[in-house]
Amino acid sequence: MEPDHPREECGVFAIASVANVSIDIFYALRVLQHRGQESAGIAIYNNGIKAIKGMGLAHQALKTDDVNNLKGQLGIGHVRYSTMGSSNLENAQPIVVSTNYGDIALAHNGEIVNAEKIMDELKKKGWAFITSSDSEIAVRLLANDIANTGDPVRSLKNLMSMLHGSYSMTIMIDNRVFAMRDPLGFRPLCVGRTKSGFAAASESVVFDTLGGEFIRDVEPGEIVEMLPGEIRSIKTGLSKGKAHCMFEWVYIARADSCIDGKLVYEVRTRIGQRLAKEQPVDADVVVPIPDSGRSHAIGYSEESGIRYSEGLMKNRYVERTFIMPEQADRVTNVMLKLNPLKSVIKDKRVVLVDDSIVRGNTIRQIVQIVRNAGAKEVHVRVGSPPIRAPCFFGIDMKTREQFAATGRTIEEIGKMITADSLGYISVEGLVDAIGHPANDLCLGCLTEEYPMSVPGEKVRYQKKLDSFV
Repeated sequence: MEPDHPREECGVFAIASVANVSIDIFYALRVLQHRGQESAGIAIYNNGIKAIKGMGLAHQALKTDDVNNLKGQLGIGHVRYSTMGSSNLENAQPIVVSTNYGDIALAHNGEIVNAEKIMDELKKKGWAFITSSDSEIAVRLLANDIANTGDPVRSLKNLMSMLHGSYSMTIMIDNRVFAMRDPLGFRPLCVGRTKSGFAAASESVVFDTLGGEFIRDVEPGEIVEMLPGEIRSIKTGLSKGKAHCMFEWVYIARADSCIDGKLVYEVRTRIGQRLAKEQPVDADVVVPIPDSGRSHAIGYSEESGIRYSEGLMKNRYVERTFIMPEQADRVTNVMLKLNPLKSVIKDKRVVLVDDSIVRGNTIRQIVQIVRNAGAKEVHVRVGSPPIRAPCFFGIDMKTREQFAATGRTIEEIGKMITADSLGYISVEGLVDAIGHPANDLCLGCLTEEYPMSVPGEKVRYQKKLDSFV
């Protein structure tokens, strides 16, 4: 089923411990599974770096015996959804390379804007690449720099100055484990304590599952080194501001995670409340599109006073990647995944609440399912403003042509999805609900103004597009 919300990105993890870490990494990847379902991998240091990885969900990609046979007290892990580079085992992470200094393993969440430019320049110098992933560019640049400096920390700082884009990375350099976050902090990264050491993860919920404790977010432009008894912070001085991705709170992160000081569930509830104020409607029941619209719908119900009910039941055993080629089969696929509760919907004026609309195909089919279940009216309310521009920083929304909002008014989108009415939260309302200043957020896909230079696109505060070089 082609999703109406943004596709997830990736999840990373790193740990240093006094005990074997392979099982902790495996569980961490299971917790981060919502961030990527295409491949998973683990790399462990034990007199060199040894890695296992495979395609599919973590429990499919990483066999129990293989995980148990990995022995070591330092390691990193990764779950992947591809945004640059095709979906195959070659591009699965962590990427491991061997150097004169020692083995290096790298796991990456995000997208490097200048990756193609770097790759072209390096190919002209005779460099060869095995994968199509921007993450391989990062690990090869790092390996080359360490060969020159002999200093992993200095080379990590140098790498950060070479890369433009979004990246939260976990890295093993021989027997040292690091994590680093890009200077604008696009993608989330935090550190915490486990039962037997310290770790870094894409989301704080990992530490809850491991029986540990979330400590803090990694600052934009910060490098941290994990040791069994402490976390060592390394400042780079490269951060000149913040650009946290607003979609982490709207959709991507788990509702029980805390991202950059804001509990995701509370943000989503506030989004729903603000949505009810901005886009009210006379209705009988508020129904979330599970699971992503649930928190938004609770907030909408609380603010509007309209009863909340689970009117769509989700079949959790239909894979996200189950995409049928023919339109008729895709409609059947939606019905395989969602089934209406007619007793909740029949003869009711229904408010359907979701986090976002990208293409509009699936929401149109869901509206029809609700109508066929006997709804008198179907009103759609959306917890993010219309998506009008591509994401260049790690979410799979690449061309304007794919967006429902391209070239259409909100009324026209409403007609396209066959809703009786359609309402989006405003950009200002979304920013207020998140609780960070607009200047600390990346809103590029909504405003068409990006927080850093992207070829052919407008940068924040820039008056004319042709002033961009």
